[in-house]
Amino acid sequence: MRAELLPAAFADSMRALLGDEEYTSYIRSFGEDWKPGLRANGLKIRPEQLKAMLPWQLEPVPWVETGFYYDADQARPSRHPAYYAGLYYLQEPSAMTPGELLPVKPGDRVLDLCAAPGGKSTQLGARLLGEGLLVSNDISNSRARALLKNLELAGIPNICVTSESPERLSQVFPLFFDKILVDAPCSGEGMFRRDGEMVKDWALKGPAYYAPLQREILAAAVTMLRPGGTILYSTCTFSREEDEGTVEYVLSRFPDLELKPLDTGLVPGACGGIGLDGCMRLFPHRIKGEGHFLALLRKKSGGESRTAGDGGLAECSAGRLAGDGGRATSSTGRLAGDGGRVECSAGRLAGDGGLAAYSAGRLAGDGARTECSAGKVAGDNVRTGTEDLRGRRREKAEARETAKGRGAVRNFPGQAKKGRNTPAAADTGELEAFLEQLSLPVPRERLSVRPEGVYLLPAGMEQPPSLRFLRTGLLLGELKKGRFEPSQALAMVLKKEQYPVTVDFPMEDERAVRYLKGETIALAEGEGPVKGWCLVCAGGYPLGWAKGAGPVLKNKYYPGWRWM
Repeated sequence: MRAELLPAAFADSMRALLGDEEYTSYIRSFGEDWKPGLRANGLKIRPEQLKAMLPWQLEPVPWVETGFYYDADQARPSRHPAYYAGLYYLQEPSAMTPGELLPVKPGDRVLDLCAAPGGKSTQLGARLLGEGLLVSNDISNSRARALLKNLELAGIPNICVTSESPERLSQVFPLFFDKILVDAPCSGEGMFRRDGEMVKDWALKGPAYYAPLQREILAAAVTMLRPGGTILYSTCTFSREEDEGTVEYVLSRFPDLELKPLDTGLVPGACGGIGLDGCMRLFPHRIKGEGHFLALLRKKSGGESRTAGDGGLAECSAGRLAGDGGRATSSTGRLAGDGGRVECSAGRLAGDGGLAAYSAGRLAGDGARTECSAGKVAGDNVRTGTEDLRGRRREKAEARETAKGRGAVRNFPGQAKKGRNTPAAADTGELEAFLEQLSLPVPRERLSVRPEGVYLLPAGMEQPPSLRFLRTGLLLGELKKGRFEPSQALAMVLKKEQYPVTVDFPMEDERAVRYLKGETIALAEGEGPVKGWCLVCAGGYPLGWAKGAGPVLKNKYYPGWRWM
């Protein structure tokens, strides 16, 4: 975008924020091309291995261990088998920073509250190394589906993907998470250089619209954070009202929060907060990346247990804690028994109505950005009146369906109770035989056999609460009249050596691309014959499934993911 097209009001605010000299440098950056990036998936490949594998020149992002810049004029990274193998994610370099600086470790319970399209969630999931729990949420159902695809492509098994409002999640997960990322919807000022359309959105809805929304979203996140846990708050805007102002708001509202200073030396060219020490700002004239803001918050330990009740998971639809029916209380928050609303010591979660509008809406429609650097879109399609009534009816219907799902058999291979649509015990024999071939650990106590699929539930989520889940755990496959068909998601989780029957094409073999396009593949002499389920790989990394028929592979690659 050309700098002369910037709105006068925005230009004046940036001049006041930066001062005349630095503002000139900022404006000059609009004459430079922005640099795209990609990030290696640490679950599957080391950065140096990826760099050696790919046929284009990659330049390391200095502050992200797994990040690289690439030249968009020379490379098409979305058209390479390694991309379809989930070995990397395309992400603007500044947008890699929040997932890098939130101190996630294996075994943590992690929430990505505004997660679509999934760049930061895939980064957090890789850092968990398959241990603990990642709940990735987006209030827009359509965007949550894109989020699910990216998480499954990355091969992350310990996920729950939800499409809920922050308020609803806070009712179900009080004091539950160790780490929370809030990459909040914002006015997108940091993306103006890259995407001129953002300027139009800013003219319609600027900082004054987004700041109240951000504060209520962040307040909801605080109620879900356990004592001693941390929240990383980030935006892709420069507005102090949306950035430091939002942090100051939650610090004043929640006295048990403290700001943990971020070391700006970790990101060459980064600077501190404006009027609030300890934050981090990224400007496009200072770094090789777009605009971003970050602040790390910690909930002080006050002698509370790690989680409320039997683990902090509240079955709020019944107005009680799951498992023991008790009422959870602490100095940080309390689960009310008459409807499951979480109240905080600093006041009601959505007392000023700011979050209600967000909760009732679905973020799609007007182009305003949340994870702007990755093309995340927010909007204002808020339900009111009849729409809200229909929404509540739909939520109740979905809750009933979820409850039905919880009645399905979990303690594999036996059946707790055979329902009309529930597979009989005898139908699971092929499933058991398939699982016996895997080197992947599949604890039977965490298996859930449902009419729509077989799932490996994350540890601690064996009884999922009544939420709009798009996925609970790893979809292993489907049982169809006693036949088990493994899923695309399972193929992406597996390593080549974890399944006994594989065909491995070189990355440069044109058959790898033909397989990804859905074609039947003829095997060369010495590659077959193959019978039954076969894991198709490229360069040693799984792409998906095929059914061997002697010298031919019948393609079972998921149609919705095909190379077009």
